[in-house]
Amino acid sequence: MKIQAVVCDIEGTTSSISFVHRVLFPLSLERMHDYLRENAADRELKAQLAELWVRLFPGQPQSADMPEILERKLVEFIQNDVKDTTLKWVQGKIWKQAFESGVVKGHVYPEVAGFFERWISQGMSLYIYSSGSVEAQQLLFRHSQAGDLTRFLRGYFDTTTGPKRETDSYRSIAKSIGVEPASILFLSDITAELDAAQTAGFKTCLLLRGAAATPAGYTGPTAADFAGVHQQFFL
Repeated sequence: MKIQAVVCDIEGTTSSISFVHRVLFPLSLERMHDYLRENAADRELKAQLAELWVRLFPGQPQSADMPEILERKLVEFIQNDVKDTTLKWVQGKIWKQAFESGVVKGHVYPEVAGFFERWISQGMSLYIYSSGSVEAQQLLFRHSQAGDLTRFLRGYFDTTTGPKRETDSYRSIAKSIGVEPASILFLSDITAELDAAQTAGFKTCLLLRGAAATPAGYTGPTAADFAGVHQQFFL
């Protein structure tokens, strides 16, 4: 069945893992305390923190030191790369300030913009599915080193759709974009995500950026970059 849509992961697929871990994560650690204090009265932030409290301490009433407790938890989440929805929301707000002020430019691999444009010209619809919040995804591509790439992207999905290693998440994406799973290509550098997508009926390709080697036991399609993806799926 002909591919009609391409869904891309970010880290290790469109963008360097080191950009996230060496630039964005340290920035959110550095700014976490000030952001939470400066925006303590913000209704959205208060709702996010209240939801986090319920998840972490079900049945326990909020305490006077809740802000300090949750700040420590959010810092722990960053340090341990925990995919928490409240953390991703807060990070998105912190990164928004940095991207919009020009302090940070989103990294994308050199060929990404060109193949986004080429695939759009061939009638594909392009989407992003990442553990980072939708807002953070949009910021990275709007303020990328290659310029504003959001003009190529039809939509964005994050962990509010579901965990990236669960098959139902990909079924939800297919339903949301209105394309049969067999007509969707998912690109990622994580085999467990590709396995989940393939079980949902997606076509998949493993990105092996840099010196990455094919994981033991993986037998599906691989590509070193988007040129390799294009050669295998669109020629």
